[in-house]
Amino acid sequence: MRVLNEHELLEELWSKGKPVAVFLHTPFCGTCKVARRMLDVAEHLLPEGLLAEADVNMLPHVVAQYKIRSVPALLLADAERSGKPEIIYSMGSVEDLLAHIRGVLS
Repeated sequence: MRVLNEHELLEELWSKGKPVAVFLHTPFCGTCKVARRMLDVAEHLLPEGLLAEADVNMLPHVVAQYKIRSVPALLLADAERSGKPEIIYSMGSVEDLLAHIRGVLS
């Protein structure tokens, strides 16, 4: 997964024509570590470059703008289809994650 800072993340969210799925986490979150492992598996089944990650501690404007409530979270954005990203907080299984990502970004 590509690591994005706040500027890079906002740039990707606003760029047209390129869908993105961003894993939002914090470094010491145990649930985030479990979600990361599931996303590492899912990443092999998705188009290259689709998944990225960012530490919410370094994203104050993104957290406020998109009202991020908790971590782990998966922010799914496709500027071509809809202006507002979808945020997924429940990451039950690899299959669930793939279904959410493919449903929003395919």
